[in-house]
Amino acid sequence: MLEGLWTLENLVALITLAGLEIVLGIDNIVFVVVVTNKLPDTTRDTARRLGIALAMITRIALLLAISAIMGLTAPLFTAWGHTVSGRDVVLLLGGLFLLAKATHEIHDKLEEPGRETAGARSVSSLASAVIQIMLLDIVFSLDSVITAVGMAQHLTVMIAAIVIAVGVMLLFSRPVSTFVSNHPTVQMLAFAFLLLVGIFLMAEGMHKHIDRGYIYFAMAFSLFVEFLNLRMKKLRARNAQG
Repeated sequence: MLEGLWTLENLVALITLAGLEIVLGIDNIVFVVVVTNKLPDTTRDTARRLGIALAMITRIALLLAISAIMGLTAPLFTAWGHTVSGRDVVLLLGGLFLLAKATHEIHDKLEEPGRETAGARSVSSLASAVIQIMLLDIVFSLDSVITAVGMAQHLTVMIAAIVIAVGVMLLFSRPVSTFVSNHPTVQMLAFAFLLLVGIFLMAEGMHKHIDRGYIYFAMAFSLFVEFLNLRMKKLRARNAQG
């Protein structure tokens, strides 16, 4: 049975799907970093790993309930001449949440810099962070799960691709989190990315398609410019010491 499963066609589908899940997970990693960076150091890694692991279970559950997921594309009602489906509602709500979350984080950074999370709130914050990661992962996963069903014929291949992608997220989430924590300007850039992704989700929910390539190019270009700025600051500091 396994020999018939792992054919060349299925291996190509696995590699393609895993790559797709990894690319689509970029915005998810940014959200995970933003959410967990407000936690105390003692619980940050736990929240990140637990949230991503539970998000993997959520994605697999979405695959197992794919008939219900595909049903979300059916029209629910019509508003202002546009049909609205369950998928549209989920994307709109997810986009609104990201906009609110990013705006709140930017406000905290600008209006109350250096504010520490109270120790008494660490447990509830840990639970809140994990729940937020899981819920937003559902929003981020909708399109990738629907795409996976169209690209692969075997559920095992889809699940394997998700496990690989989540493994990559677990591998890179900590160094990304550490880097963002150590550079306040990169933190602000991460909040801007959340705003961008929130607008993208809302646009998708209103049937205004935006190629994800433009979103990822904007992120990559912004990071490139920020890395140049950080490099220039290091060179200036080194010259000043010399």
